[in-house]
Amino acid sequence: MHPLFLLSLLLLSCSASALQDDFCVADLKGANTPSGYQCKDPSTVTVDDFVFSGFGVAGNTSNLIKAAVTPGFVGQFPGTNGLGISAARLDLAPGGVVPLHTHPAGSELLIVVQGSICAGFITSGSNTVYYKTLKKGDTMLFPQGLLHFQINAGGSNAVALVSFSSPNPGLQITAFALFANSLPSPTIEKVTFLDDYEVKKLKGVLGGTN
Repeated sequence: MHPLFLLSLLLLSCSASALQDDFCVADLKGANTPSGYQCKDPSTVTVDDFVFSGFGVAGNTSNLIKAAVTPGFVGQFPGTNGLGISAARLDLAPGGVVPLHTHPAGSELLIVVQGSICAGFITSGSNTVYYKTLKKGDTMLFPQGLLHFQINAGGSNAVALVSFSSPNPGLQITAFALFANSLPSPTIEKVTFLDDYEVKKLKGVLGGTN
């Protein structure tokens, strides 16, 4: 290929890249695809698409796990669409816990802003556990897709702000995946090594059937 022709292709590519929009605010009326939402009409974009005000109020922790997550994902914060970032607020009442879970589509960074939280993750190869009790101002990373948890480590409410490397990191809580479904108990007993009593007890607590 002639050098001048190659140079012209590079210049055209750079020019096209420079003309692309600076952002792609999510059109939440459309479908959420693996590549994200379609872009909102730029003429309808406002500053409110880039502002999220949901973290100023504590979440409702009067539930089974005494915990609440207030998401600022693309569904609540359209400006994050396509930018590889989102956030959430975590509230843990005394005795509160976010059980073992994963975020299939994003890594997580947690900053403790109140109280103390015991947090950790488990590696996928050697099942090595990394965990620590975090105090106010401490930050911890949880690599994408790895099982991890958070537990209130004190006698008062704990609060953390969390950021993710995806506008829609996804969530799967292991206990709910195993016991809040219709998979027959004998099958779950085989894949978890738990006895029939424990499986049916957990299904009853978490709302599973069969």
